[in-house]
Amino acid sequence: MFERYERLAKQLGVDHPVLLAPMDLVANGKLAAAVTKAGGFGLLGGGYGDEAWLREQFAAACGARVGVGFITWSLSRQPHLLEVAIEHAPAAIMFSFGDASAHIGKTKQAGILAICQVQTAAMAREAVDCGADIVVAQGAEGGGHGVACSTISLVPAVVDAVGDRVHVVAAGGIADGRGFAAALALGAAGILMGTRFYASEEASGDDEAKRRIVECKGGEETVRGILFDIVRNNVWPAPYTGRVLRNAFSEKWAGRERELLQQLHVEHPRYMEARATRQYDMAAVIAGESAALIREVLPAGTIVANIVSEMDAILGYSSYKARRASNAST
Repeated sequence: MFERYERLAKQLGVDHPVLLAPMDLVANGKLAAAVTKAGGFGLLGGGYGDEAWLREQFAAACGARVGVGFITWSLSRQPHLLEVAIEHAPAAIMFSFGDASAHIGKTKQAGILAICQVQTAAMAREAVDCGADIVVAQGAEGGGHGVACSTISLVPAVVDAVGDRVHVVAAGGIADGRGFAAALALGAAGILMGTRFYASEEASGDDEAKRRIVECKGGEETVRGILFDIVRNNVWPAPYTGRVLRNAFSEKWAGRERELLQQLHVEHPRYMEARATRQYDMAAVIAGESAALIREVLPAGTIVANIVSEMDAILGYSSYKARRASNAST
């Protein structure tokens, strides 16, 4: 398993294949650079696409080796943003949620790695056939949008589906070294984390949102659905739904999506005001089930160091490297 780990690290140009999920707006230049500086791989959260924000955050990364990720179906509506990203020469561009075939070729022609996030084995095969260099297998435990397959069953299925053609990165429900070790045992070459890095000092998320993540006591305190997409007038294409922390809004409207649609003229402006004023009893905190494993907000560098150290304690990566160095010297 460590051979895969080291090959992916070399491909990304990092010490450890610990990737920052490109969370929309939360994964800013400061956070992406901090993850890269710590030996992982930072990705800017290009999300739905905002040219001014992209340019600002590439500048904020101060030349660090970072990538950028987009919501693919939104990028397809404003494809010029791909050119904006390429202009900044990121190490990789990640495409999530939608057909990336129209974007992968341009990315690779520019000498940039193309990463595709998928939620089924069939999606993984399609991504590799289109030229993806790396595939992220995202389980439904993750925060934000996804589908229904769990990480523990999805990762080996994707590994089997793509074979030796590309490396697979595991995502969804991972926040510590135990999850990292499990992902490697399932056949992944690395991991991608969102919620754990949301609760970091460098992330641009609001302090109250981070506090709520830290105070989450169990995965059951999150919920997956379309309520928050409905109320912000941003319903995603099927089959994607979003996972967020439960709050008063989700408890009120769960199972009443049709009624919420009928009340949008009232609820939409209320929700947007709550977002603007950081009132998280109504506004969503996008977080995955791994929030239950997070005890404190930490610097991103400490998060990377801790998760690698914990994985090493479980799987013995340091011992593996020492044995290999000893064998090479004899």
